[in-house]
Amino acid sequence: MIVRIVRMTFDAKDIATFKSHFATSYPLIRNFEGCENLQLFEDKDQPNVMITYSYWRGQVHLDNYRKSDVFKSTWAKVKPLFIAAPQAFSMVETKY
Repeated sequence: MIVRIVRMTFDAKDIATFKSHFATSYPLIRNFEGCENLQLFEDKDQPNVMITYSYWRGQVHLDNYRKSDVFKSTWAKVKPLFIAAPQAFSMVETKY
């Protein structure tokens, strides 16, 4: 399982636009093969910062999504709204 976290910073005036795009893209991403879950969070102290958590069965599934038309069309709408470079992290669970 891979957990993918993406932190995105927007101008406050663009949050509603981003949320509208996300609402449209959510079912496409969530139903993409290998996506186990998708969540959107708003930073408690910075409401113009949005964070997505997505859970993928494996790297192949995440890579397939990142090469897909779903990703490309979503990113094309969202990328112009960023006021800072997004930060992305991919993690796997540590066994102890």
